[in-house]
Amino acid sequence: MGADRVFAYGATAGLLGDLLLGDPRRGHPVAVFGRAAGAVEHVLWRDHRGWGALHTAVCVGGTVASAALAASAVRRSRTASVALTAAATWAVVGGTSLAREARAIGRALEAGDVEGARARLPHLCGRDPQALDADGIARAVVESVAENTSDAVVGALVWGAVGGVPGLVGFRAVNTLDAMVGHKSPRHRRYGWASARLDDLAGWPGARLTAALAAVAGGDPRGAVRAWRADAGKHPSPNAGPVEASFAGALGVRLGGTLSYGGRVEHRPVLNGSGRAVRAGDVERTVRLSRRVSWLALGVCAGARLLCAHRTKGRTS
Repeated sequence: MGADRVFAYGATAGLLGDLLLGDPRRGHPVAVFGRAAGAVEHVLWRDHRGWGALHTAVCVGGTVASAALAASAVRRSRTASVALTAAATWAVVGGTSLAREARAIGRALEAGDVEGARARLPHLCGRDPQALDADGIARAVVESVAENTSDAVVGALVWGAVGGVPGLVGFRAVNTLDAMVGHKSPRHRRYGWASARLDDLAGWPGARLTAALAAVAGGDPRGAVRAWRADAGKHPSPNAGPVEASFAGALGVRLGGTLSYGGRVEHRPVLNGSGRAVRAGDVERTVRLSRRVSWLALGVCAGARLLCAHRTKGRTS
């Protein structure tokens, strides 16, 4: 069995594992990486880009090297290789937890329990829930699900197709590190610069694939493409922009606008301005669209890996 089939079988098993099991309650590998990265930051932190770049290199490089060693150790066994790929996929994707949290907030909103929805929102995103009404919470959930479909699922599958297990865990390491130090707080403005830029680079292909698949799988393909082309570039994030704009167009809703993070107010451009305001019922629609996009991404990534392997074999035969 070639590496192409190992990825296809392993990634499918891993995505099914996430669907059936979700994330572990304790000892999640991503949480273990986060604690290790925090310990490295404690040793290396200086208010300097170079030290931040070293932090990024140590954390991401160490993770990728460890994954490469593990993949090499099981290379001779097809079963073990598939199992390792499945375990790595299950560990790095987070679609089920994303859907669970979004649906919990959506149910609270539909029941009129705005305070309950506010209490759960920090489990999904970093916005200030006290600054949001019911529609604002629903919009925050839709935007978070859209962005995390790329960050928590599609981006990992793309890099898994490119680099196998090291690609899977490497992408998640980059994404996690950006969440830890890539934001523009006074402590991390310089130190987190390298992590933020690497995350922008690593997330680029997955974000575009997510946006394209949202247009294919959504209810309004033309609206999704139109919003993507017209509004994606207005977003401050080069990767969240295409994803959120395409989801907005596909769902027929309006995203963006004023939001608050820890007391800091941001005024973001409106995405798909011709759409209607987000309502509580749109949370479930967004989760379903995210699910469709995730499984389509698996098919695209596995298919592309198989096709490339077939073409390479044809040239050498």
